[in-house]
Amino acid sequence: MNSNPIIIIGGEPQSIFIEILLKAFKKIHNPVILISSKLILKKNIDRFNYRLKFNELKEDLSNIKKGKINLIDINYNKFSFSKKKITSESNEYIKASFNKALEIRKTIKCVGLINGPISKKTFLKGRFNGITEYLAKKTNVKDPVMLIYNKKLSVSPLTTHIPISKVSKNIKKENIISKIKKINTFYQKVLRKKPNIAITGLNPHCESFGSENKEKKEIIPAIKHLKKNKIRIKGPYASDTIFLKENSKKFDVIFGMYHDQVLGPMKTLYGFKAINITIGLPFIRISPDHGPNVQMLGKNKSDPESLIEAIRFFEKYAI
Repeated sequence: MNSNPIIIIGGEPQSIFIEILLKAFKKIHNPVILISSKLILKKNIDRFNYRLKFNELKEDLSNIKKGKINLIDINYNKFSFSKKKITSESNEYIKASFNKALEIRKTIKCVGLINGPISKKTFLKGRFNGITEYLAKKTNVKDPVMLIYNKKLSVSPLTTHIPISKVSKNIKKENIISKIKKINTFYQKVLRKKPNIAITGLNPHCESFGSENKEKKEIIPAIKHLKKNKIRIKGPYASDTIFLKENSKKFDVIFGMYHDQVLGPMKTLYGFKAINITIGLPFIRISPDHGPNVQMLGKNKSDPESLIEAIRFFEKYAI
């Protein structure tokens, strides 16, 4: 662990994230810079009876304090615990929060970035597949990688938030090679281990159907290329059996062809004990593996485990 701050973006105002942050705060040892609305933070502190004082940061960030939530206030006055719907009225606030985080990251050395959940439907409006791609565009990065990480097993989808009907045409040898190389580098540089990687096929039992020869044309050639580059990879495996314990325990990462092929089993196995890491950005970005869950807003029943796992990751592997 080092003493550099973790930058945390509050995310969607009508979400459970600030409640979760307050629950998790006692687990944080690094300084925290929270980019959020002061109004939202104060309302959550009052609602849940926390005896917690936050520290408002100066423009030059010279007054960061350890053991405090160091707040950069982004003005937003439309938050209410009674509003159980997410609308586009928070879009400018979320955009300003990300912009501020990327700005201050250039001025101070930070461990990394955590962002609270965002409603992709209302904020991204189809312009990006997800926040992974949004941040890649903002930082001029091509081909970012989504890694859902757990110390026992992680998963990564080749394609992220796209319709199933578009998955097949997006399976390309070059994309597979690029993403798996980034995963391999991340594991060696950050986690200090050489990973064993399994790759799934696209079709049931990795078979080819008619013109659907993705296993033969794209996936298997990618595997052969990666093996020549000394990457520990095996497959393609049928996705209906690779997650069986006797199979998955042999691997650190299971790399799949589309989002639900690997995220569904992952969430079944590990629940909130997994975090969403974006690989390939100029910094490590983590998002707790849950959504805004606006229906639970203000009920004080939300589980902070995924955020705690994100914090533990940064404090253990900060570089």
